[in-house]
Amino acid sequence: MSAWQPLPEELPAEVRHFVEQLRLLKDRTGMSLVALGTRTAYSKSSWQRYLNASQPPPRQAVVALCRVAGVAGEETERFGVRWELAVRAWPREPVPPVPPVPPVRVPAGGPVPGPGLGPVPGPGPGLVPGGEPAPGAEASLPAGRGRDGYEEDPTLPWWDLLDEESSRQPAGPRAPRLLLYAALLAVVLLLAAVVGAVTLG
Repeated sequence: MSAWQPLPEELPAEVRHFVEQLRLLKDRTGMSLVALGTRTAYSKSSWQRYLNASQPPPRQAVVALCRVAGVAGEETERFGVRWELAVRAWPREPVPPVPPVPPVRVPAGGPVPGPGLGPVPGPGPGLVPGGEPAPGAEASLPAGRGRDGYEEDPTLPWWDLLDEESSRQPAGPRAPRLLLYAALLAVVLLLAAVVGAVTLG
């Protein structure tokens, strides 16, 4: 007969009765806790907690102890019933309370501070909190800049630039420029004729 330590006085009757029967079943095997641990899938420290009512044993541990003790049939079923009653009445460990979160104090009229990042900056000028431009904000953008703030530098074809430049010139000096274009065109045609004659000859 093993010398068991006394069970806590505050244990419910179902738990006390079940642990006492479990101790008798272990004494019936005649094994030490070390030997019992080698015959079952549960260690010596686990059996110490089960048999001292520190922790409820799993059902498979009770079945394994019954098998080692040579218990079968109706007696095994009675141990199963005792186990169910004991587990339902087993005292639960109290859950530690969660410390309350201190409220965040927001200065009157000031921005809400972020977590460890200081005040959260507000939207830029001409923008609403969602990042969209406020109504009428596009008119306040500098000339030559698009909606995203980049410089608009359109690329025009060279003939448009010539037309634009010619439109800026006075009407008087346009004739010499036209004569220059005609002379250049005549030179190009002459060179093309010479090259063609040399190639054919």
